Amino acid sequence: MPAASGRLEARLGHTWRQRELLTQALTHRSFSARNNERLEFLGDGVLNCVIGLMLYQRFPDQPEGRLSRLRANLVNQDSLHEIALDLELGRHLRLGEGELKSGGAQRPSILADALESLLGSALLDAGFDTARGIVERLFDAKVNAINPEHQGKDAKTRLQEWLQPRRLGLPEYALTQTAGQAHAQVFHVECRIALGTKAGKLITAGHGPNRKAAEQMAAEAALIELEKS
Repeated sequence: MPAASGRLEARLGHTWRQRELLTQALTHRSFSARNNERLEFLGDGVLNCVIGLMLYQRFPDQPEGRLSRLRANLVNQDSLHEIALDLELGRHLRLGEGELKSGGAQRPSILADALESLLGSALLDAGFDTARGIVERLFDAKVNAINPEHQGKDAKTRLQEWLQPRRLGLPEYALTQTAGQAHAQVFHVECRIALGTKAGKLITAGHGPNRKAAEQMAAEAALIELEKS
């Protein structure tokens, strides 16, 4: 079993009873013939189903076509990679020596596939409701942050449009850290927004496989905080 799996289970909100299922979900094909590819197939189905349900309930007036586009934006590799990085999923993976040396623990495709595998594993371990609960915990903030009228606009554009009519300054994006090997780097960025003398400054963080993706994630986090307040 990969080290510190209990921390990952706590983040996911489920403790596996069948430990071999958790191990399999975290095993890449480069490590063993008994790997997570079949579980990924199951997890992909769970993810699409649950995100579909969340969107259906959250946006009762939206047509099928728009709901499909919203779901596609939530379940793509970039979105799954962001969540996997936040979970520090790479440190729990079992990878072959070649993948370890080449930075596989940070590779977007491997992390996204492993996250789906965990969902498939949870389905087999404890049933659909448990798997659904994991998806809802991981994606709740993303779903609640969606404005269907902004479909097609990225987070940085939407943040700028939110700030301008309120006469607030434009956000500043600062690279705070670059981690990992050259071919599998993770960029950490802060989004800094001056809110005025009384409110001070809002600072949110984002990370991703490139600076642009990290800035988008930080902008999305800023939008969530601003809309809460």
